[in-house]
Amino acid sequence: MTPRRIGILGGMGPEATVLLMQKVIAAVPARDDADHIPLIVDQNPQVPSRIKRLIEGTGEDPGPVLAQMAERLERAGALALAMPCNTAHHFAPAIRDAVTVPFLNMVALSVARAKALAGAGGKVGILASPAVRKVGLFDAALAAEGLVAVYPEDEAAMLAAIRKIKAEGPDTGARVPLAAASADLQARGAHVQMIACTEFSLIADAASGNAHVFDTLDVLVEGIVDFAFDRWPGDKITTIHMQAARRSDAALATKSTDQQGKETV
Repeated sequence: MTPRRIGILGGMGPEATVLLMQKVIAAVPARDDADHIPLIVDQNPQVPSRIKRLIEGTGEDPGPVLAQMAERLERAGALALAMPCNTAHHFAPAIRDAVTVPFLNMVALSVARAKALAGAGGKVGILASPAVRKVGLFDAALAAEGLVAVYPEDEAAMLAAIRKIKAEGPDTGARVPLAAASADLQARGAHVQMIACTEFSLIADAASGNAHVFDTLDVLVEGIVDFAFDRWPGDKITTIHMQAARRSDAALATKSTDQQGKETV
């Protein structure tokens, strides 16, 4: 079959988007160019900073820009959308509201993978930007599956490592804090860990070798390949991902409302 065309909301960061494309190419056992998955990539590094918006509270809302990108990709012929940035999934409702094609949700996919690996009651370490913990991006979805999210204690080091990768690329200075954070999570009982920042995907091998570490970017790649080759009868993948994502969105909206109420008080 001719693989379905996938639209990529990229640029967050640029290297992570290129890495996703490389992984998608590597995941297809192609014999010729035409066997590969057609991708339409909106490589937009000018998406407003998720760090400034969610951590510093000073930045512009990325949601409208992401919605515009999604609309452009759909008009260009994408039959599904994917976004290789975990933190930006906080703005997934804006993306889905802007289009009619499915959004392959990396959070929902990764929670399903964590459940398969950790089992009920298991702890799952989250190696990510502090913004992911702050907005509870994975918490509600993990809790719904009987899992507990565990985060590195030194969030400042994690954020500094992410900024270093964005500025200088994946070097030793970023690998050291990621390795330390992974070892910390392992010591606190999180034997299953997810690389939940696509900057860290560039140095994923720095995580502890004693833990079962998986990369959310790899999980998204698998979802892209499965959707592109229609491996679910009746397009079941769309239904599962959309339902899981909406449950996550509802939980995030409740948390946001609660936080606003506390600030008002």
